Amino acid sequence: MLTRLEGVRIIDPAHRAGGAVRDLYFRDRTIVAAPRDDEPVDRTWDCRGMIAMAGAIDLHTHIGGGKVNLARALLPEFAAAAPVPATDRCAPCTAGPAPSALATGYRYAAMGYTACFEPAMLPVNARQAHFEMGDTPIVDKGAYALLGNDDFLLRLLAGGAERQEIADYVGWTLHATQAMAIKVVNAGGISAFKFNQRSLDVDEAHVHYGITPRRVIAALARAVHDLGVPHPLHVHCSNLGVPGNVDSTLATIEAAEGLPIHLTHLQFHSYGSEGDRKFSSAAARVAEVVNASPHVTVDVGQIMFGQTVTCSGDSMMQHRNARHGRPPKWIVMDIECDAGCGVVPFRYRDRDFVNALQWAIGLELFLLVEDPWRIFLTTDHPNGGPFWSYPHLIKLLMDRSFRNDVLARIHPDAAALSNLRSITREYTLDEIATMTRAAPAQILGLTDRGHLGVGAAADIVVYEPHPDPEVMFAAPRHVFKDGVLVAERGEIRAVTRGSLHTVKPDFDRGIERKLEPWFARYQTQSMHSFVIGDDEVCECGHSARLIAHRCVRHG
Repeated sequence: MLTRLEGVRIIDPAHRAGGAVRDLYFRDRTIVAAPRDDEPVDRTWDCRGMIAMAGAIDLHTHIGGGKVNLARALLPEFAAAAPVPATDRCAPCTAGPAPSALATGYRYAAMGYTACFEPAMLPVNARQAHFEMGDTPIVDKGAYALLGNDDFLLRLLAGGAERQEIADYVGWTLHATQAMAIKVVNAGGISAFKFNQRSLDVDEAHVHYGITPRRVIAALARAVHDLGVPHPLHVHCSNLGVPGNVDSTLATIEAAEGLPIHLTHLQFHSYGSEGDRKFSSAAARVAEVVNASPHVTVDVGQIMFGQTVTCSGDSMMQHRNARHGRPPKWIVMDIECDAGCGVVPFRYRDRDFVNALQWAIGLELFLLVEDPWRIFLTTDHPNGGPFWSYPHLIKLLMDRSFRNDVLARIHPDAAALSNLRSITREYTLDEIATMTRAAPAQILGLTDRGHLGVGAAADIVVYEPHPDPEVMFAAPRHVFKDGVLVAERGEIRAVTRGSLHTVKPDFDRGIERKLEPWFARYQTQSMHSFVIGDDEVCECGHSARLIAHRCVRHG
């Protein structure tokens, strides 16, 4: 069926289309060129005066895996918060700080998001994560496998393994878990925590393995690059949330040795230790280095005031933060020899000095990092705040006056220590589209997503212009997913199944000769049952379409 969106204003940074008004056509799942004059159009939508962008992409949102379910179990009292009502097309479900799989898909789609990526999938827990993502309706999904605290890799590094062997292990992990990319959380630190080491900076040696986080990061960044995985190594730096951690962050950039690297939830890693409270913003210092380092990309992890829950693979950090739980309860656990996780509920308050300064630091990063192709809009959902606060965050970026009004209401000492009021930048619609569509698609290797060119997936969002960006972005007029109208003015119109994205790198299967005896001795399942096949992962997603992305091997 050929569909026309008539007279719509196109915002498409990937094709430098920043406001041209024209008709946009798609047939079934794909955007197509304008038809011949004699070719009939089956359906026309009057979009005159409206704005079209590609479907938004969240490259870092915790939507699947054991830690998310632990968060739901820990907070039953919030289960009915922000409910998603039933309609004749979708079942009722609850949101709260840790929304259900159904609520996650519905709320993302209603807000104009068509792809979401889980950034911390434990390899040993990959099946459960894929089942949970498979239960998340409408949006495309994918996950990043966690390495860097697993016993096998640390043994390889401590034993002086060759670069090729490490790349083969990384490639095998991507293959076995059907992952999209590789993530490292507090490199070596989660493992060190199990040996009673309470902190581990970038150049400190692991008490048991004798290797440093710098070495772990360098080895993984090199392996991901050599394998040709589109997304760079996704890095949760050492010392998250610790005053003065800016030095660890800059050392992490150095550790990549010029190879592509993505620093995630950068707000939590941009802290100085100046002032009477020994806590200050280092956003300007970090932004200066990022601006000068074209191999570095970042997402912010903006905190948003209100109740949320923090759920992270960084068990060392979550153990340290447990005393700050609001409500006062928490979970920290270890998972075999893979990694760990921690869940701590938290309420960010605008009149709390630390929370207020964290809020300002995130916005400083957004406004001081110059290239919207290298910085991405995230709240590290749910750690900094729920993803449905994105329209409010967009307003903070686009409206300086509104931003300064909020700044005037936060803790006065935090406001005084921030440079936010002096920053005049306001994001444009084109920049918002870049950081939420075109740039995430580019860095993830999604060649047919994030743009409105011929051949792209028909993931299209149509907005009614409004002087308040929060109103405009909260409830788009039309949301099309693979050519199907799935949402309209915030209400779900159809429930579809999104695709699963993965990568298929080349690697030497000979690595299994070392892995098989290691699994037999240390793991609770065999190496062969650990591997998830293509048919199996599609079944996890209720017969979801598997999209395997090409890896162009380097080295």
